[in-house]
Amino acid sequence: MNVFNEMKERGLIYQTIYEDEMKELLEKERVVCYCGFDPTADSLHVGHLASILQLIRMQRAGHTPIALIGGATGRIGDPTGRNDMRPMITQEQRDENVRKIKEQLEGFFDKNVPNKLVVVNNDDWISKLSYVEFLNIVGLNMSVNKMLSSGCFEQRMENGLSFLEFNYMPMQAYDFWYLFKNYDCKIELGGSDQWANILAGAELIRKKENKPVYCMTTPLLTKADGTKMGKSSGGAVWLDREKFSDYDFFQYFRNIEDSKVEEVFRILTLLPLDEIKEICAGTGKALNQAKERLAYEVTKLVRGEESARTAMTQARAAFGGDVAEMPEVELSKENLNIIDCLVALEFATSRGDAKKLVQGGGVKVNDETVTSLDYTCPTTDFVLKKGKKNIVKVNIK
Repeated sequence: MNVFNEMKERGLIYQTIYEDEMKELLEKERVVCYCGFDPTADSLHVGHLASILQLIRMQRAGHTPIALIGGATGRIGDPTGRNDMRPMITQEQRDENVRKIKEQLEGFFDKNVPNKLVVVNNDDWISKLSYVEFLNIVGLNMSVNKMLSSGCFEQRMENGLSFLEFNYMPMQAYDFWYLFKNYDCKIELGGSDQWANILAGAELIRKKENKPVYCMTTPLLTKADGTKMGKSSGGAVWLDREKFSDYDFFQYFRNIEDSKVEEVFRILTLLPLDEIKEICAGTGKALNQAKERLAYEVTKLVRGEESARTAMTQARAAFGGDVAEMPEVELSKENLNIIDCLVALEFATSRGDAKKLVQGGGVKVNDETVTSLDYTCPTTDFVLKKGKKNIVKVNIK
């Protein structure tokens, strides 16, 4: 099957231009494509996975994927859909973020093929440009009216759009043009919230070079209420295990909403579609088994098979009562008050949040519901439960 048709059938394609031409190109040629990732943190998160899966599928179909890390665009921060500017970080932190994201991305791709992943940093070329040179390349071929009407600046316009942020779209368009000129890159990929920025690059190349290029986006994964998927009570669901444990990562997908299981299977795993339909066909116990398989497959993709197996064993133990196999955390004797304990273990985001959990009867220690805000945890190892889905063995140190 043409990789375009496969991705469309799986729900990995949300927007395109010149769709028939692109399908024909992907059938007849080995194409170079790219997707960008800004180093705003030292790890990517679940929201990036759909785009990563697009690149993986392109590689598996014989095309060459480029992962662009935005060392330069990261200095500005994409204003799309934001109410305020992104916080600025130091160059040293940005360089460290670039390094870590590069390592993270490389772990997803086959290194033993001719079309192995190419990782580039746009700071390598943008930092060498004079501003006048940059304007001469993009300025004559981008309409300010069209930029402002694209919708990506809408929320920032309400609170004041800085000229710095206004330059983000032209810089991303320049990246596509640069990769077209230097890598023969003909397709840009990305999330649907990036459509205006991606389209700007394709239009720049068509105007300046009078040659066809293409773009397509993935849908943003959302919960049933329409909010973005990829957030937990503690913040983003990071791909880095140091920022978000294997067990918590597994449990995030194990606890996904019933109505979203098949969609997430299609978009965030590499299982064949017929197998996914079979896995997701049941209800009740069968649906819970499907959720466990989903959690296993996504954790395996991101953290590796051994981590996925361990996380699944821990999850089964936590809900089956096998203390020896439960996920373990350490707690200092200084945090034995139940409120301090919940905050220290990130079961609560604040002391106020912890108090509400206790008052609502949502906390158990060794299967006994905690009712007092002054409760002191045992000085020996114990099992802590928050609600029905967060269970750990606490080791006192």
